[in-house]
Amino acid sequence: MTGTTDGALSRQEAAERFDLLVADVREYAVFVIAPDGTILCWNPGAERLLGYQSNEVVGQQFSRFFTPEDIRSGQPEHELKKSLADGRADSVCWHVRKDGTRFSCKTTITPLFDEHKQVRSFARVMHDLTESEANVAETKRANDLAEANRSREEFMALLSHELRNPLSPILNAVAILQSMTSDDPIVQQASAVIERQIGLMVRLVDDLLDVGRITKGKLRLLTEPIELRLIVNRATESVRPLIDARKHEFFVSLPMKPIWIEGDAGRLEQAFVNLLHNAANYTNPSGEIRVSVRQDGDEAVVLVKDNGIGIASESLPRIFEMFGQIDTGTKRSHAGLGIGLALVGSIVEMHGGRVQAHSAGLGSGSEFTVRLPALAEPPENRPAVTKLQPAVKEDALQILIVEDNIDSGDTLAMLLRLEGHEVLLVRSGSTAIEAAPAFSPDVVLCDIGLPGVDGYEVARALRAMPQFENILLCALTGFTPSEADRDRPQQSGFDHHFVKPLALDKLLATLKTARQ
Repeated sequence: MTGTTDGALSRQEAAERFDLLVADVREYAVFVIAPDGTILCWNPGAERLLGYQSNEVVGQQFSRFFTPEDIRSGQPEHELKKSLADGRADSVCWHVRKDGTRFSCKTTITPLFDEHKQVRSFARVMHDLTESEANVAETKRANDLAEANRSREEFMALLSHELRNPLSPILNAVAILQSMTSDDPIVQQASAVIERQIGLMVRLVDDLLDVGRITKGKLRLLTEPIELRLIVNRATESVRPLIDARKHEFFVSLPMKPIWIEGDAGRLEQAFVNLLHNAANYTNPSGEIRVSVRQDGDEAVVLVKDNGIGIASESLPRIFEMFGQIDTGTKRSHAGLGIGLALVGSIVEMHGGRVQAHSAGLGSGSEFTVRLPALAEPPENRPAVTKLQPAVKEDALQILIVEDNIDSGDTLAMLLRLEGHEVLLVRSGSTAIEAAPAFSPDVVLCDIGLPGVDGYEVARALRAMPQFENILLCALTGFTPSEADRDRPQQSGFDHHFVKPLALDKLLATLKTARQ
C-alpha cells in the first residue's frame, strides 16, 4: 500500500500501526478510515465478514458496505460526524457483503488523533450479530423445548391422576359384582367386558407414562433371576380375555425345562403383553395366534406369530419407533397410539436383548422374535411360588380408609367389608387424625392428594402417636410418583405405596402381613 491521503497518515504508516494492533483479529472486522471516508487499512476479520480482499477496498469509500437505503439517508456521514462530536458512534444496522447478502452488525467508530489533537483517521470495528442472534434463537428454542418437556410431564402426571381416579371405583365395583354369586350369563359377560376394558385403560396409562421415562432414561429395572416360562404364561393369561373376545385360536408352546434369564419380571411381562395385544388387535376375528418359547444356545427366544393383516415392507424399518403409525392399508378403529411396540423394543434392549419383526407383506401375518441373554446355570435357592389365598374371616382387621373421592372410598370400603374386615371411612386428613385413636386401626389406607391436610401429613401425625408406631400404613394415589418424589411416601412413614386403580389381589396379600 503506497501513497498518502492529504492531511492524514500515509498509508504505509497506517498499515504498520494497523498490522501491529489487529492483523490477527479474526472475530471482528476492523479497518481504518481517512477523514474523507476512504479506507486506509483492512484486517483479516474484515475479509472474512465482508468478503473483500484488502487490495479490493483500500482507497475505496467505506459507504460501499451500507445498504442503498442507508446511503440515501446519509448514515455513513452521520457516523463520522457523531464520532467527532461525542468521541465515538455506536450503531446497529444492516450491511452488504461482496456477494450481495445482507447481515446485521453492531459497529463502533472512534476518531484517532495525532500528537496535536488533530483528527488523522477513524477506526471502525464491526461485530456480526447474525451468529449472536442465531445463538440467542437456539437458546430460546432449547428453553422452549425444556419448558415443553416440563409441561408435558406435568400434563402426563395430571392425565394419569384424572384417568386413574375414575378407573379405581369402576374396578372396585366390578370386583363386588363378581363376588356376588350370579348364574345370569348376561351379568357375567357384562362384568367380564368391563374388567377387560379397564385393564386396557390401565395399560394405556402405564404405557403413556413409560414413554416419558424411557425418553429421559429414567425407566428403572429391578432385575433378578426369573424363569421365562412363568413370565410368558402370565402375559398370555393377561391377554386371554381379549383373544377370547375376538374368537382367535390361541396356541402356546412352552419347553419342559425352565429357561432362566436376568431381568425385571414386570417389565418383561409388559413387553410380551404388548406383543400379544398387537397380535390380537391386528388379526381379524377368528384368526390364529401362536406363542412359543425355546432356548437357542446362550439365548432365550420368544416367538409371537399371527396370521393377521401383516406389515408392508416399507413400514418394517420403523415398526419400533415411538408414536410410529404403520400403514395397514385399511381403516382400523384400534390402530393405537404407536407406543406399544416402541416400549417392547426399549424394554428388550434394556435387558441386553433384541427384537425383530418379520412379515411377508399386507395380508400375510406378522412374526415378532424376542431374543434375551439366557443364564448359563439356574440360580440356587429359588423361593417356592405361593398362590394367593382367599381372605379368612377370622383374621378380620380394623381398617381406616382416608379417601375424599366418594365412589373410590365407598367401593373400596364395600370390598373390604365383603372380605370380613371392619372398616371406617373418612373423607379428610384432619378427620382421620382425630378418629384414629378411638377406632384403633390395624391398617390405614390413605389417599395422598387430600384437600387441606394431605396424606403425607396424616402419615407423619399417626406415626408420632405411640399406639400407631407399628400399624400397617399404605399410601393410595392416582399420581405416578416422579423421580424426586419416589422415596417420599416411605420417608413420611408409609409402609407401602399403591397406584390407583388398586389391584385387589396385591392389596389383600399386603393386608395379610398386618399382623405378622
